[in-house]
Amino acid sequence: MESNYANYSESAAQSPIVGLIYLACLILMIVACWKIFTKAGRPGWASIIPFYNAYVLFDIAWGKGILFLLMFIPIVNIVVSIMLMVKLARAFGKGIGFAIGMILLPMIFYCILGFGDATYIGPQE
Repeated sequence: MESNYANYSESAAQSPIVGLIYLACLILMIVACWKIFTKAGRPGWASIIPFYNAYVLFDIAWGKGILFLLMFIPIVNIVVSIMLMVKLARAFGKGIGFAIGMILLPMIFYCILGFGDATYIGPQE
């Protein structure tokens, strides 16, 4: 006898609506990152190239793109990603509250950063 729970979870995972929502969110994040990169004077297409987009994002936030290699070290990557969000918020003239928002709700705050009136002022200490 099969349980209804297993059938329900399989059908929910295969729903085309869930896939479309995921695709829409993915496209929105790509466009927001593209706008962030262009605001910082970097090429927008860099946001869609794997690994290179991390290099450019670290270059925007820290001034040293090579630091993205720290993301490959377990446990350290958690601390570095939090520091990256704080540095990125400061590079656009935002405070620690905005950085916390970027950590907890990245989809919303990346869109605010990309589509809002924030201007790039460069890496901050």
